[in-house]
Amino acid sequence: MATLVILNQGMTGRAFEVNVERTTVGRVEENTFQISDASVSSRHAEIHLQGSELLIRDLNSTNGTFINGEKISEAVLKPGQILRFGQVELKIDDGQPVSDPPQAAVPSRGPEAAAPRKTVDATMITPRGVSLNDLEQGGARPSGFDTNAVFSKKSNKVNKYFLIIGIVVGVIIIGLIVVAFLNAGGSK
Repeated sequence: MATLVILNQGMTGRAFEVNVERTTVGRVEENTFQISDASVSSRHAEIHLQGSELLIRDLNSTNGTFINGEKISEAVLKPGQILRFGQVELKIDDGQPVSDPPQAAVPSRGPEAAAPRKTVDATMITPRGVSLNDLEQGGARPSGFDTNAVFSKKSNKVNKYFLIIGIVVGVIIIGLIVVAFLNAGGSK
């Protein structure tokens, strides 16, 4: 199966396996393969799986569809090609090593001529998270962070005043109630 692998920074490595007959590509959620980028049209392109071939058709997108830098309206995608929707670049990967094009018969120059060529993957890995150096420092604290300081509870005078005023008001209310009972009891 062919896979579309996004190459743009921030979306690097995000991939979509083309395994259905018709795949729609665009910015909105209703597409089979959604690419949330402003340069991608809401309904940008269609990819048709026809046997082992991928046929791509641009759906009159605003910023166009390109294969290896050439604008297309419809074309057959081949593994290793760079597909671009607006500003989002994708690599076509079929999981197979890239094979060299057939060459005319050339006399063999020995065993080194038959050695297979290594393929180079141009996927860029962007580091995220904590670096190895940060881990080796064992959670070193930033300068100016004093771990030896004695932490004390912050003094809050407003709470003390509220408590004192509350006690005084409570005593006055209790005193008034006692006086009221005494007056009520003495008038009988």
